[in-house]
Amino acid sequence: MAAHPVSPLAPKTYPDLPPVRGVRFATAEAGIKYKNRTDVLLMAFDEGTAAAGVLTKSKCSSAAVDWCRANLPGGKARGLVVNSGNANAFTGVKGRQSVEMTAEIAARALGCAGSDIFLASTGVIGEPLDANKFSGVLDQCAARLADGPWIEPAKAIMTTDTYPKLSGAVLEIDGVEVIINGIAKGSGMIAPDMATMLSFVVTDMPIAADVLQSLLARHVQTSFNAITVDSDTSTSDTLLAFATGKAGVDPITSMDDPRAEVFGAALSDVLFDLAILVVRDGEGATKQVTVNVEGATTDQSAFRIAKAIADSPLVKTAIAGEDANWGRVVMAVGKAGEPADRDKLAIRFGDLLVAKDGERAHGYDEAATSAYMKGEDLEVTVSLGLGEGRASVYTCDLTHGYIEINGDYRS
Repeated sequence: MAAHPVSPLAPKTYPDLPPVRGVRFATAEAGIKYKNRTDVLLMAFDEGTAAAGVLTKSKCSSAAVDWCRANLPGGKARGLVVNSGNANAFTGVKGRQSVEMTAEIAARALGCAGSDIFLASTGVIGEPLDANKFSGVLDQCAARLADGPWIEPAKAIMTTDTYPKLSGAVLEIDGVEVIINGIAKGSGMIAPDMATMLSFVVTDMPIAADVLQSLLARHVQTSFNAITVDSDTSTSDTLLAFATGKAGVDPITSMDDPRAEVFGAALSDVLFDLAILVVRDGEGATKQVTVNVEGATTDQSAFRIAKAIADSPLVKTAIAGEDANWGRVVMAVGKAGEPADRDKLAIRFGDLLVAKDGERAHGYDEAATSAYMKGEDLEVTVSLGLGEGRASVYTCDLTHGYIEINGDYRS
């Protein structure tokens, strides 16, 4: 499959993330699907590293997801292996044997137990993944582990992504500098539960695994679980967080510790940045769209309505065509199955009021609205007038490029 042009929404620069104490990594070319590019990442963590994760809710989860689900209750990690080009999903007994063998190879290379290795795979579904491809490659990676540059692991986990995705935060806790670094991949098959991608976050903050798990589960809701490219939830969605505990501060052992909120806010920022980078690299995307719903009966109802709008192919193709077709937004609100009153509805594109009280807004300006639609970053706000519930979902337009990418994905 030919490489696709870099998204017009790609960042102009990439952050140079600092080293995280207790984390080293290396990438390699294993030839799993792609030629002349890295497709394997090995990450090594110092002893004592806590692990947490949020995994896909798909009932057809991959072998790697099943492996992580079994290991997460242990709350500790020494290594991570990620491959791109093959999802190792819907591969039956072969898939389970493949993850066991991969973990065994990695554990031997890093000198730890297989249960301390986490795995993630992304790419084609239904193709067996030959774990022999990792033999030798992971040993070589283990021999040249380094603490940077972080853009290399971000590149190694890409599939149809057109650019690497990385973000970080540096915060001060008890007068000590604490680092959070994150990378992600994702471009298509993107929808909540939890948006279709892989993401790995590391920090040197000493924090108990259960606290890290609670923070991750909370903040995934307003980041990766609030984005959609095509409404399709992947078999392989994996978000893992690793805390080495190497920062010289007392550990956070309870959610009652006020420092948990401070750390959680920084973690939330990193997760949100990564999620938006995924949306902006949506397959074939030319515009990023924020869908806000306010005045709903509950936040959950607002989210479901926002998701219905963001998922609608008719809404998304209108946006791709720069057509201010707010009637399609009305349609999406109406089909969501949530409380809504047609005659109280108001819709804004950016700051422009286009519909109010169940009809086109008085003073609606077609020319101004059409001019707004030519932008790269758009906002659609729906006011329901029923309550205090509100939510935002982040998406992109739907173009011919999406069809081209997915029409020949396996070729």
